[in-house]
Amino acid sequence: EYVMQHWKEDFMFGYQFLNGCNPVLIRRCTEIPKKLPVTMDMVECSLERNLTLEEEVKRGNIFIVDYELLDGVDANKTDPCTIQYLAAPIVLLYKNLENKIVPIAIQLGQKPGPDNPIFLPSDATYDWLLAKIWVRSSDFHIHQTVTHLLRTHLVSEVFSIAMFRQLPAVHPLFKLLVPHMRFTIAINTKAREQLICECGLFDKANATGGGGHVQMVQKAMKDLTYSSLCFPEEIKAKGMDSKEDIPYYYYRDDGIKVWEAIKNFAEDVIHIYYESDEVVCEDVELQAFVKDIYVYGMRGVKASGFPKTIKAREKLAEYLTVIIFTTSAQHAAVNFGQYDWCSWIPNAPPTMRCPPPTEKGTVTIEQIVESLPDRGRSCWHLGAVWALSQFQDNELFLGMYPDEHFVEKPVKEAMAKFRKNLDEIVNAITERNKNKKLPYYYLSPDRIPNSVAV
Repeated sequence: EYVMQHWKEDFMFGYQFLNGCNPVLIRRCTEIPKKLPVTMDMVECSLERNLTLEEEVKRGNIFIVDYELLDGVDANKTDPCTIQYLAAPIVLLYKNLENKIVPIAIQLGQKPGPDNPIFLPSDATYDWLLAKIWVRSSDFHIHQTVTHLLRTHLVSEVFSIAMFRQLPAVHPLFKLLVPHMRFTIAINTKAREQLICECGLFDKANATGGGGHVQMVQKAMKDLTYSSLCFPEEIKAKGMDSKEDIPYYYYRDDGIKVWEAIKNFAEDVIHIYYESDEVVCEDVELQAFVKDIYVYGMRGVKASGFPKTIKAREKLAEYLTVIIFTTSAQHAAVNFGQYDWCSWIPNAPPTMRCPPPTEKGTVTIEQIVESLPDRGRSCWHLGAVWALSQFQDNELFLGMYPDEHFVEKPVKEAMAKFRKNLDEIVNAITERNKNKKLPYYYLSPDRIPNSVAV
């Protein structure tokens, strides 16, 4: 409801890059790219510090989101009655004096030119609104196919298959990981049969259906690196790590707390079973597990940064943290907010029925309505985002281990400590969210299922 009332506002548009269901794309802009020829004249009225655009960039107040991945992806042609369109926008955002992130320029294509204008907040109301709607639609496509499908569901399946293939059920790492693989292969099989298959939901409702989603996954594989799955590293690489600088990035704040809690738990368990780095090196089943992920999951691509072997306890702790965090917290962060953010269609259109505008001053409200999805596709979309946002009746949340795989007392103590740490995080998040119009709770451990199961 809040989204429905405020979706047109620039603050709401900017807020979603930090705390919506796709909070992983925004990065600090260190240099305005040549393909986005923004001038000071264009954005002067949006800047609040009496600095030039260049100075604002140097101060770290400018942010960018680039949907380059969508460039060249084929739009859905499965329905001859409805022509569908995709765009590959670039968005420039600004941290204003209230520390809010707001958009200051939007270009809807990757190649600058007279038929690819840069839309500004100072433009006609409908020009600016339609440009933002196009960005929201592009964001939806990247979110569903890359952030959600590839980087949580499919990656978790790689971990899951390698575990079942290489680790015997008596192995301590099997016991540690198996709760985080619960139902993952099953849910992905269901997705292949109902969502991403021919005539599945993607084909029915999304502009990336009919093969575009496959092109996107293939293109996104080059950015699927080990370091990009290490939560604190990825946040830092994007220049988004300073809490003083960007105070309202709750996805980052909560994510780092959960990452640390998981890492401490993984370290505790590893130190029980591995007395030294040498023991890690000599564990042939562990090494086979790591190699399986590298060879079959990452296709042996060195640039992925995934290790072929693990030789130290510290590295093993990080590796297990990547697996547990991705299958639990990362999936929760990008999955369970879908109904909140995507159920109001203009805020996340799954397809667009008119091409992106190529000139300013021509957009009408009728054109905006005609661009948005028809009722049929809207209904398919609504059903999907509602279903994907539901917890299961018998959901097991992070730290809940009802199946007693471990019998050793030290591990049970480590689990109790893990649960205590998670409870403290829940309390801190609950306290912060008090009286907030827009509470952020997707990374509260009591709302993070153990595994990718929906």
